[in-house]
Amino acid sequence: MPSFEKTDSSSTTASCDAIARQCRDLKEVNSRGELGERIASIVLAHSPSDIERMKRNFVTKVQDLTPEYRDRLTRKITEHLLGTYQRIRLDDQQGKFKTLDQPVIDEQKKYWDMVAGQCREEEAGDAPGTRFLKYLLAGYCMLVLNEPGHPVGTPFPGGDTVEFTDGCYYCPVREKANDVDNALCPFCPARQTPEIGYLRPPTNPSEHRKREFIEHCHRFHNFNG
Repeated sequence: MPSFEKTDSSSTTASCDAIARQCRDLKEVNSRGELGERIASIVLAHSPSDIERMKRNFVTKVQDLTPEYRDRLTRKITEHLLGTYQRIRLDDQQGKFKTLDQPVIDEQKKYWDMVAGQCREEEAGDAPGTRFLKYLLAGYCMLVLNEPGHPVGTPFPGGDTVEFTDGCYYCPVREKANDVDNALCPFCPARQTPEIGYLRPPTNPSEHRKREFIEHCHRFHNFNG
């Protein structure tokens, strides 16, 4: 069993080499429970102040968005960051990882190759350690809990959000970001939010998707038999 070194309590001081080693070790883990335990050992070496730093960085990155959308997105993401950190702490305390014996498949293990590559150097105000913490939280959601990397309710331009309906997660950009090097989409369990199909409305549609569905019905199905 590989040994896991603890990251310095300040996420900004983690070296790229240390992150790469931890990613290699995380990639070797075979069960969701063991992966959760290993992620927790790294995440909980950080303090809540590191989460606050991530929140401030995110606010800086989205400052050019429209105020209404920016506020909605910021509330959801900051809630998600702190909520996931606290959830990991609670799961660790309650021994949840011992109950998760489902395997981590090879395609999911490739996540850590992507993470190591994205944490090689500082970018857009994020130190490598801060970025690594962000990916650890997302990886915990996707690979351990089998939940989306972006939480339910995360808004996207146009009004659509990540949804949970009839036991399934849906994301409006699930199949539209696979060409982005650092996208979570290839590793996310969410399905693509259904497009307008044959007399089928989209899942929990926004107003513009409702209008599209109505226009689609009138254009292609005039109900004249």
